[in-house]
Amino acid sequence: MDLYQNIFRLIDLRSFSNIWYWIVLALMWSSLSHYVMGVPFDMVVRARRRGGEALADLETLVRVQARRRVRIAAVAGPWIVGVTAACLTVLAMLGFVYRIQLGQALFLLLAPAALVGLLGVLAARRLEAAPLEGEALCDFLSRQRLWVQLLGAIAIFVTAVWGVMQLLLVPVLGTG
Repeated sequence: MDLYQNIFRLIDLRSFSNIWYWIVLALMWSSLSHYVMGVPFDMVVRARRRGGEALADLETLVRVQARRRVRIAAVAGPWIVGVTAACLTVLAMLGFVYRIQLGQALFLLLAPAALVGLLGVLAARRLEAAPLEGEALCDFLSRQRLWVQLLGAIAIFVTAVWGVMQLLLVPVLGTG
């Protein structure tokens, strides 16, 4: 019985008081802001500094990622939007209507990530319509990263405020 209690203590469903939730939140936003449209941002920095082959590699990888995202959006876009909307709706209902903290936590984690995915598809469509090269491409990817970081900062702030509110509403030591 101690094993089950330890497992459930480790995977606490009161997400906002669990350190693992905050670690996942930080890692997710770190990863989303590092991989702009699937391209590691260090490649953008290297391409700006060195040019030449590094810039050619960046342009090739961006073209591949943009083409891939546009193709996926064209083929499976409606399905992806439908399934994502359904999952987010279920999480929002569980979290904010039925007051299940795990639903709130997952919604606050996944809804902004879905917006980042949408930003990536829109950027890919723009690059497919009017391909950019050289410094213009680096600037475009830097702006895209800035938008992702701004969205991440807002999402982390909202999640932190909501999490603190939830923690303040929970009775201490089961009293109340």
